[in-house]
Amino acid sequence: MSTSIIKNDKYKKARGGYSRLLKIFCEKCSEEICLYQKDGPGVIKRMYVDRMINTKVSTSGKDLKCPNSHTLGVKFIYEKENRLAFRIFVAAITKKMVKSK
Repeated sequence: MSTSIIKNDKYKKARGGYSRLLKIFCEKCSEEICLYQKDGPGVIKRMYVDRMINTKVSTSGKDLKCPNSHTLGVKFIYEKENRLAFRIFVAAITKKMVKSK
């Protein structure tokens, strides 16, 4: 996986200036959801739509659902940054770090 797909913008800089790529999976059925750029430390409480890469599911609906229709989160506007995101439910997803080449 190339690190050239990592966005380097004001949001990354505001969160400590480092990013990592994560593969996101449904906790219930282990279906892959997307590749996600996580900026800064901490757990994933929300997933920004502009950070979702190679999405395997639709992001146009009001809920984030896996291919087997398990609801993983709900869409909202993160007002602090005026960004479209999904609020992720507790224990709805698992993640796996993607090694850069």
